[in-house]
Amino acid sequence: AKSNKNLRYSLSRNVTSRVMKVLIALGGNAIKQGHEKGSKEEQMRNVEVTCDHIVRILKNRSDVQILLTHGNGPQSGNLALQQDIAKGSIPPQPLDIVGAMTQGQIGYMFQNCLQNALRRQNISTSVISMINQVLVDANDREFEGENASKPVGNFLTEEEAMAMRQEKGWIVKQVKPGELRGWRRTVPSPDPIRNMEADTIRALSDSGAIVIASGGGGIPVVQTPEGLLQGVEAVIDKDLAGQRLAQAVGADVLMILTDVEGAMINFRTPQQQLLRDITVDQAEQYMRDGQFLAGSMGPKVKACLRHAQQGGTAIITSLDRACEALAGEAGTRITPLN
Repeated sequence: AKSNKNLRYSLSRNVTSRVMKVLIALGGNAIKQGHEKGSKEEQMRNVEVTCDHIVRILKNRSDVQILLTHGNGPQSGNLALQQDIAKGSIPPQPLDIVGAMTQGQIGYMFQNCLQNALRRQNISTSVISMINQVLVDANDREFEGENASKPVGNFLTEEEAMAMRQEKGWIVKQVKPGELRGWRRTVPSPDPIRNMEADTIRALSDSGAIVIASGGGGIPVVQTPEGLLQGVEAVIDKDLAGQRLAQAVGADVLMILTDVEGAMINFRTPQQQLLRDITVDQAEQYMRDGQFLAGSMGPKVKACLRHAQQGGTAIITSLDRACEALAGEAGTRITPLN
């Protein structure tokens, strides 16, 4: 089991204590709302709100050290579409390059807004965003046929999705059953194996900095027979990659922030129930029962399970309940106790 005994002296926040290291994985709604076009103004406004919530945690909990990771589905999908539209004039870039581009884009937005939010609260803490690679298996089944499962880009109606399948050869799937715009393009999402810059990220975090890393699940790379790294066309799930990073940096808590208060069973039925405190065994049973949708809550619960199996605590909740969830008063909490 992982230890909770991370000791660090933080000059910037005047804390000499046992520090709880928390890796926060932010969903796409923290950057772009489903009904928005994705302009700079819209995205910066959303990121500012998100950063205010994050700084609220630091204001209330001087014993917490935060690392951030984030999704990039809407941004990578839109960039890929831009590449496709302009391919007659400019060579289109593959998904690994698009992922790197979004890490720079979104990393800048969070770095800028976090620095401003910290300054407004008179908290002196460094913030750094990293371009970050994550190792995957070249033989992962996600690269085969219609197995691609990672939603990217904007939400579509069924009619729009079928038109894109016909016109561009996209794999499209329904990710929000029952909603008019419940369809999205899906791309290969191989299981993350290892964060390639984890040692550097851990050193920066241990120094007291807030590190933004593994953005969009990290830039997917495979290892050649010669031991070299090579980018591949994929988008790694940010929650699963976040868990690998949390494990590598010794995070006590993995907190996944999304657009609902927590994981639910019997979702969208009269028997819908919010899960609060559950064990690994209970979560595993719900997974076997098919309670969590593959393109939505499924990867979040899977990431939390992995973290709890390593001895940590995992939380799923909404952005506005983050403080309460960390205190055990909201959200879904998965613990290693059986």
